[in-house]
Amino acid sequence: MTTQSDDNYAHSTLDDTPSISVSDDTAPVSDAQQTNANDDVQTLAPNTIILADALTDKAIAWQIHNCKISKKTITQDLPLPFLYHYDSLDEAIKQTHPLTPALLAQFNTSMTAQAAAKLIGIDAALLASPWHVKIIGSLVVFSEALQLAVRLHWTNTGKETQQIYTKDEADALTNALKEWQFFGRVDILYKNNKLPLVSIDEQRTSAESILPLETSADYQLLPAAHALIVIAKLETNKTALPWFENAILERLE
Repeated sequence: MTTQSDDNYAHSTLDDTPSISVSDDTAPVSDAQQTNANDDVQTLAPNTIILADALTDKAIAWQIHNCKISKKTITQDLPLPFLYHYDSLDEAIKQTHPLTPALLAQFNTSMTAQAAAKLIGIDAALLASPWHVKIIGSLVVFSEALQLAVRLHWTNTGKETQQIYTKDEADALTNALKEWQFFGRVDILYKNNKLPLVSIDEQRTSAESILPLETSADYQLLPAAHALIVIAKLETNKTALPWFENAILERLE
């Protein structure tokens, strides 16, 4: 398994092969493709590749390329609503410093741990200051045999940040990545003109469920409904697909 640096991202090729480029150029799936999907017979050819199924097929030699980080926040300086600070106190401290009407009035007021400690009337050392962690990244998963590349995005949380109570920054990062997840857009690059590739949305009617994905020199943006199908399938099977997590953890080292 290999990953490439951000500096080489724009000019690299997957596994140094000339057949698939990994540029960031993306074209939306055309209206004609969507129309063809509606007219397609529902019995797929035996050699048809179903995108979500292929991505979760452990028998395919998938490789990860261009795993990179676009946003990384790890800090203890961001404010939190007062209620988060108060709830993190030991029960013994809560008993000696019960909630008063004045404190209740501040429950949704954002503040630092130091400001909350002053408001409660305790030493700041008694109030833990959590790490705020937010990491967003992307990666390309590629099959040389299929001539298929799929660009995915990942994060540790769907919230603005994830709060982790630990003393060490490295431990905060490790704990945050335990909950990483795929999200957002999905782009595909397909150059295999011998095997048909489709995406199937089982939530739609039979006439609209199959989306043919044509070969192209550029990435194609999957429609949102099909992107959700791919992400849901990957999330369900994520523990059986260790190459994704391995690449992410390696990139964060």
